[in-house]
Amino acid sequence: MDETMKQFQKQLTELEVEAEHLLLARHQLVENDRLRNGNREALTALRKRARTTKSSVPSPFESIMKGVARPSSRPLVQEVCNTCGNHDSSEQTWMMFPGTDLFARIPFHAAHTILETDQTQLDFESKKLQSIVKEKSYLISEAGVLADKISPGVLKSLVTLNDKPK
Repeated sequence: MDETMKQFQKQLTELEVEAEHLLLARHQLVENDRLRNGNREALTALRKRARTTKSSVPSPFESIMKGVARPSSRPLVQEVCNTCGNHDSSEQTWMMFPGTDLFARIPFHAAHTILETDQTQLDFESKKLQSIVKEKSYLISEAGVLADKISPGVLKSLVTLNDKPK
């Protein structure tokens, strides 16, 4: 093989590797979104069970001001969980741990805390995967310059190649 064919083969190999990485990242992004939706649904179910919404639970500032307005024997600062609200946080609830077929009965507060932590981790991974997809897409589009160097007929024949034995 002459030097130009070796260089062309190398460029095609690099492009194919980048395309594989792009497809893997897209597939992982779809799986990540599936997990995020499951977590979101579970958190919504827990909020319904506790009869709270993200905006229905009073902020810690409101709790402090209520304590200041009416002097009582309660502590001045009372932490209020955004998901639990006034719900009994020590109440047991069933939870299936991610990646396993194991159900465990754990406190309500621990269950939603685990789910919220997983959700933030999945959001971070999703953003990272989206940046990888953008980067790989950009690299592949930049490599599209090959179409100027190779005639469209040759490119079409490369695309329609089959590996089937005759």
